[in-house]
Amino acid sequence: MANHDIRGKTVLIAGGAKNLGGLLARDLAAHGARAVAIHYNSAATTADAEATVQAVRAAGAEALALQADLTTAGAMEKLFDDAAAAFGRPDIAINTVGKVLKKPIAQITEAEFDEMSAVNAKSAFFFLREAGRMLNDNGKACTLVTSLLGAFTPFYAAYAGMKAPVEHFTRAAAKELGERGISVTAIGPGPMDTSFFYPAEGADAVAYHKGAAALSAFSKTGLTDIEDIVPFIRFLVSDGWWMTGQTILVNGGYTTK
Repeated sequence: MANHDIRGKTVLIAGGAKNLGGLLARDLAAHGARAVAIHYNSAATTADAEATVQAVRAAGAEALALQADLTTAGAMEKLFDDAAAAFGRPDIAINTVGKVLKKPIAQITEAEFDEMSAVNAKSAFFFLREAGRMLNDNGKACTLVTSLLGAFTPFYAAYAGMKAPVEHFTRAAAKELGERGISVTAIGPGPMDTSFFYPAEGADAVAYHKGAAALSAFSKTGLTDIEDIVPFIRFLVSDGWWMTGQTILVNGGYTTK
């Protein structure tokens, strides 16, 4: 039987410099990962990426920061190749990349549509393609989506709508890679208390979201805390390997399907 322990494994995290990705890098290192390749998007995140690298090394794992705009297939291929050149082929690949846009459909420009498609759908597709090419047998792949996939709401058509295809990418990849023992999942957190959330929301919307989940009163902020998401991802990329092809909404009762 395959070993699904995190100890000794090599990890690649797309969007691993800060927020949920940064905490995941630290957590998996603390649980025994041998090496963590930490992707970040732009120079604005360099300091966060380097801080995460240092934290991972302090936890006893090897670490490397890799910068790339992942909205092209070539960039995604290079990311996996560079990570493999440094640490060997990954055992675990996690994609936290995403971008929020909150606008009525009538106000969304073609350029905004194309950007949301590239960041949220295209990058996720090629992430799974490269994971299939590069993951070791019995590997794990997990992609971040959104709990808005279970919501009936206006203004998020370009965001949730471009995360929605990842559900089928996940199912298809799970079927195609299952013969190699690779599990493929997607996690849809509720609105998280991070810098990713606040710029897209006004004060009234923030107040609503902070009370919208069934368990909001028991959260530090009323929102989904990244500390509550990390254990689910850690489980799915280790002992939870038998769950595959699924999109799981983890949000304290914010939305359901």
